[in-house]
Amino acid sequence: MTGTARTAAPAGLTLAWAVKFCLHIGLLFLGFVLAYELRRALPLEWWLTNPDAVRVVGWAALYACIGAGTEIVFQSERSAWRFASMREVVGLVGNVTITTGVFLGLIFFLDRGVELPRSVLPLAWLVSLALLVGFRMVWRLPHDPGLAAHFLPSWWPRPATDRTPLLIVGSMAAADRQLRMLQGDPHTSYQPVGIVTPHPDEVGLRLHGVPFIASLSTWVPAHSGLTGRGAAPHAIVFLDDPVQAYGFSTERIGELRSAGHTLLKPQSLAEIGGAPGAENELKEIPLEDFLPRKPIALDAAPIRNLVSGRRVLVTGAGGSIGSELCRQLLALGCAHLSMVDHSEFLLFEIDRELERTRAEAGRRAILANVRDADRIAEVFSAERPDIVFHAAALKHVALVENNPAEGVLTNVQGTWNVVQAAVAHGVDQFVLISTDKAVAPTNVMGATKRVAESLLDLALGGDTRMTAVRFGNVLGSAGSVVPIFRDQIARGGPVTVTHPEVNRFFMTIPEAVQLVLHSAAIGAGTPAGRPRKFLLEMGEPVRIADLARQMIELSGKVPDVDIMIEFSGLKPGEKLAEVLSDEGEEVRPCV
Repeated sequence: MTGTARTAAPAGLTLAWAVKFCLHIGLLFLGFVLAYELRRALPLEWWLTNPDAVRVVGWAALYACIGAGTEIVFQSERSAWRFASMREVVGLVGNVTITTGVFLGLIFFLDRGVELPRSVLPLAWLVSLALLVGFRMVWRLPHDPGLAAHFLPSWWPRPATDRTPLLIVGSMAAADRQLRMLQGDPHTSYQPVGIVTPHPDEVGLRLHGVPFIASLSTWVPAHSGLTGRGAAPHAIVFLDDPVQAYGFSTERIGELRSAGHTLLKPQSLAEIGGAPGAENELKEIPLEDFLPRKPIALDAAPIRNLVSGRRVLVTGAGGSIGSELCRQLLALGCAHLSMVDHSEFLLFEIDRELERTRAEAGRRAILANVRDADRIAEVFSAERPDIVFHAAALKHVALVENNPAEGVLTNVQGTWNVVQAAVAHGVDQFVLISTDKAVAPTNVMGATKRVAESLLDLALGGDTRMTAVRFGNVLGSAGSVVPIFRDQIARGGPVTVTHPEVNRFFMTIPEAVQLVLHSAAIGAGTPAGRPRKFLLEMGEPVRIADLARQMIELSGKVPDVDIMIEFSGLKPGEKLAEVLSDEGEEVRPCV
């Protein structure tokens, strides 16, 4: 069978539109009659007994019929009245304007003898529009807690809701976008009650019924009366970074957390992942996001151009870096994602997450160990990847130090197996995830990663572009100090630090992955057979002792009073400070 497929409208939508269509016609009819009445100020007896009243009713019927035709064409009543906004109002203005214009043409150009006062038509346009817009406002008012609080009198029954009172911290433009999403989502669990503004001239104004306030301290608990929760903890959503944009100290954030406030942020593009309605959801901010550090922002266009429409394979896909690579690669539009990991549980978790957020995306979860060369070759033969990100590795310094053979098997032999498979199957680009511990290594883990980098120089004879990306610690990754400190703080301490002067480079997992992808996009122009190493710009190193103090403060505690900090001494193979390049390596900036 040929032809264009048509999808039948749901019966509920057809019935709802039919009812609103009839109301639309009725309000246009009533608007014309009221306009004539306003113009002539006629008594009720005239409408009941005067023969000219029939002619006016006929004009009103014609006006309504023209409006019916306009509505059939533009379908302004397809929108939901509960969520009517300026977009719908503009549509109604156009609808009524066309209706009035067509009526004017029919009456005054086809029948010039009609005795219709000229001012009736402008009045009909105004009254009809007021009725159509007003009807929507009346319909929306009792369903919207924010509007109800602003417009309804105090004795009017409020809409029942158990939503958590929400304070918005951000610019007016950002607050406007957030409010529109929240107030347009009937399933949201938050009720906006205030917007913090740094501009004194905005204090006292309202945006979509929500007042602007000068600071967090002026947000009185009385606002929670809207929810019926009394003095229940509130939520605060930061539309920008609270430390960088608003100068919040770790002590201040800790006070808010200890007072029971939930601190939230909108989800990023990679976190949304295309899930229906996910753009409206707010996410609790993890502790590491509050640590004072310069955020990283990159242009996504080169990365999208690199992966869009291409087949990508990620080893170590269940790990901290590997799983974030999978999220961002699918969000950037790769044609097919092959996720390889030897951990059944971790692979199942990332596959289940992506099934929930990106169900339509092509992907495959593959249980395989990079140590098994035959299995890896089989995977490459079946998956035919264009780009490979090799994130599989043993990264925990102390464990690899105590189990050196395992580190060699995974970090060295495993990397060589993947490199060989990539070259043999014509992979366009191979990206190795390396570490700053590969520079002048003092431990087994660092030494194995340095050897892994050197293996790229041996992979000659093919067309595969080889790239290694070297960076430092990642906040929140498995084995990093942040989750360890978080667990120690939750248990009441002490927080253990190896040495008062030990310092490390830090960045968040999403930022590290963005930089890895950006490095891969730059490396796409590297000639095959000439491997390149990229060092991520990670800012200034952070003292681990300072990091511990900041995390304690973020938890609402006082360092060395509520939570003690203890120094345990450097572990075997551990350095006081890490560097990203050797003395003999030439470092040039990339753009």
